Formats: sequence, structure tokens, C-alpha cells
Amino acid sequence: MEIRKLDVTEHGKTRLLYEEVFKEDSRGFIDYYYSEKTKDNQIYVMEEDEEVQAMLHLNPYELMVNGSKKDVDYIVAVATRESYRKRGYMGDLLRRALRDMYASGRSFTFLMPAAEAIYTPYDFRTVYVQERKLCPQREPGTLALEDGRVCRISPAEEADMEELADAANQKLSSDYQVYACRSKAYYRRLKKEYASDGARLMIYREGENIADCRPWIPEEQPEETAPKIMARIVDARRILMSVRLKSLAAVCFQITDPVIEENNRCVVVTGTEFSGVMLMDSKPENSEGRLTISALTELLFGAKTVEEVCTEEGVKMTERMKEEMHKIIPLSKIYLNEVV
Repeated sequence: MEIRKLDVTEHGKTRLLYEEVFKEDSRGFIDYYYSEKTKDNQIYVMEEDEEVQAMLHLNPYELMVNGSKKDVDYIVAVATRESYRKRGYMGDLLRRALRDMYASGRSFTFLMPAAEAIYTPYDFRTVYVQERKLCPQREPGTLALEDGRVCRISPAEEADMEELADAANQKLSSDYQVYACRSKAYYRRLKKEYASDGARLMIYREGENIADCRPWIPEEQPEETAPKIMARIVDARRILMSVRLKSLAAVCFQITDPVIEENNRCVVVTGTEFSGVMLMDSKPENSEGRLTISALTELLFGAKTVEEVCTEEGVKMTERMKEEMHKIIPLSKIYLNEVV
């Protein structure tokens, strides 16, 4: 079977497979997903007998990364019909999507895995564990935050959306390096997402100012483990240009990537805490070490230290390179609590 990217008018063809594989999702949520999220996402499929047998969705998000806006794809709804599994279709879809993301200028991608072991062979690494704070009551009233502040709560309305987005962006920008940009459209869609399962988006106000927003979820069952987010670098050069430095740095190393050929290169990373990263290509004979694309993902997103990645297969660093890599400030302050 060949991989095909569907036209937006064909996205509904994948609903049958979605319902078959993701049985835990309610009909209301699936209705929401196919009326809202598939309006602007990309769907890759493998077809046989005029039916979709495997699929992968790319849901677009505008993320803030160290103060700069980046278009990033969230990989969701990766599924293969049971009778077609163990044929490598998922890997084929992932590799095609990753190469297309590189061609479109994406710097990295992320997903929420059903199991981390499914995606580690494709160089995805866990970078964040989601923190979901819920509102304990559905109706307007008064509640206390964890820090003791007392707030009035009420369901989010259309008139609140712009103020809510402004307040959230201000708070997120002060606390995090990587997060989804908030907007009126973001919260309109989020409100619909919660409503699809009978939940409500509640606003917390301290005085006249918005202090927080959280969902009230009916009959919430506690999750055994918090959902994790895995990331993978798509364009090594673009993501390296997004990090900052502690002090003057200069280091040359090779990058290896088994999927995206363009990432296989020798680079020189230079810069200061004031200039940011400057990047140049170099010759392999000048290299001070070697980093796999997965190790680079772990380093740049703060999932592992320089010393930890040095123990991994395919990674090699001189002592001087280790010292220089310590000067990179990782993108470790992450807030990616999106579901789909």
C-alpha cells in the first residue's frame, strides 16, 4: 500500500477507523474532533479495498519557543486496523510525515504516546509529564487556589475569550519556554472540546482579574499515570537556533538522523549569552564528537544531561565538547497540556 495525504474534503473517510481503534473516546468527543480538528489538520493514510487501513494525523499548533512563534505539528490518532498490524505501516507513516514536516520548515514535533516504547525507535523522547488541574465544582461560586488565594469561578463565555487569552499568554511567557500560544480561537475550540464530554471550562477571578482557568469534568476517574509528551527534532539547525547560551561557546560536532537525511551534517555552534546561537556547517574532520538526533532532542529539551547522553549508543564527545555543551540552556520549561 502507498501513503497518501488526504484532501481536507476526504478527512471523514478516517472516522470509521478512528471509532474502531479509539474505543475509549465518546461519540460526543469524536463528533467534536471530526467537526473541529479535521478542518485544518493533515491526515496521512494507507488504503486497501477502498478503505483506510492505517492513518496518522498532524494537528497544527502555534507554539512559543523561547519567545518566538513556531508552527509545530502535534501527531495524534496514529492507528492501524487490527488485521493489518505488524506490517510496518505505522513506521512508514511516521517517516513520511517527518520528512514532510522538514520540507515545510518545522523544527520539531510532539505526541502523547499510548506507550513510550512504540515511538522510541523513531527517536522520540519523553520531555514533559502533563499537569492537569481540575475545577471541583460545576456551578459559579467561590474557590481557593493552592496558594490560598480566594477566587470567584464561573463558566467561560464568549465575552471572556480575549481577556482569558491575554492573561494566559502573560502568565505562560513568564513561567515557560515552550507552550501553545493562546488566542480567542484556541479557547473557543477548547471550550467545545470539554463540552463534547459534558465538561465545562471554568474561569477563576481574583477581584476583576483572571487568575486561572480549569475544566470541571463530570465523574472524573483518576488516571493511574499522568500523560507524557514525547518530542522529536525535525530540523536540527532550526531547533539549535532556538536555544540560548549561558556564556561564550564554540563547538563542532556531527549529527546523525536515520530518517531525515538533511539532518546528517557537521555543524559549528557559536555565540554568546547576548547574541544567541550562530550556526555554520563544517567538515567532519573538525568534529569534536557525535550526537544522534534522539540524544540532541534529550539535551535541547532538558530530558537528560550531557553526561547522561554520553552513555548512549552512537554518542561521542571530547571533554572540551562536554564543557561547551553545558553552556546551552535547554528548553526544559515546558507546558504542553493539549489532548488532541
